[in-house]
Amino acid sequence: MDPVNLLFLVPAALLAGFVDAVAGGGGLVTVPALLATGIPPAQALATNKLQGSFGTLMSTWTFWKAGQIDIRSMLFPVVCVLVGAAAGTVAVQVIDASLISAVIPFLLVAIALYFLLSPRAGDLEAQARVSLPVFGLTVGIAVGFYDGFFGPGTGSFFAIGCVALLGMPMRKATANTKLLNFTSNVVSLAVFALGGQIIWWVGLAMAVGQVTGSFIGSHAALRFGAKLVRPLLVVVCLAMTVRLVANPQHPVYGWVSGLFSG
Repeated sequence: MDPVNLLFLVPAALLAGFVDAVAGGGGLVTVPALLATGIPPAQALATNKLQGSFGTLMSTWTFWKAGQIDIRSMLFPVVCVLVGAAAGTVAVQVIDASLISAVIPFLLVAIALYFLLSPRAGDLEAQARVSLPVFGLTVGIAVGFYDGFFGPGTGSFFAIGCVALLGMPMRKATANTKLLNFTSNVVSLAVFALGGQIIWWVGLAMAVGQVTGSFIGSHAALRFGAKLVRPLLVVVCLAMTVRLVANPQHPVYGWVSGLFSG
């Protein structure tokens, strides 16, 4: 790793931190940036998890200080996410991820359409459809497992769960999404650290940009709420879909290619 590459990676991390704090999906920026410097994929993912964990921690702290997160009430969902992420991290070592990866683009498009076609979604607090324990045992475990197993779109899945099931306004949903996402990140980070895959000095240098971007992004989300978060969430979901499907190794890529070639 040429130290000059940090002049490219740190600003990329800053941009990713902003995007992640507002809508999630910051890995769309940092993972390709890390790969572009010649870092092998496993080390790129591990190093990305390190710098990203600093970002979600900063966002969580900022939203908590602003009174948007009630740690005590969210404690059970946090534990559920932790259990799910641990199980997912173990499962990914023995189960083929291709089936899950094939479904994710369709779920991301569905989330984008939900926020695009429901213009009031997340603008105001609504009646919760499930209790926090039920949310933890369903969304918490399922999305936590997914983050430990695969990852892309985790923030979007948490966000739609907080809005659609808990009736949270977008600002509060974004805040609690960061808390839950930080929890799942901790598990993956610990596994990567045990596996010796993290390039620590690169990840810590990027963390400076990530924390700065997260600070700016979380304050922007607090100020503008759904007016900023909802459209950016739609864009990020669609961008992640394109990135996944554009990979020749993705199952959907093969299906689409087959349709056009036929």
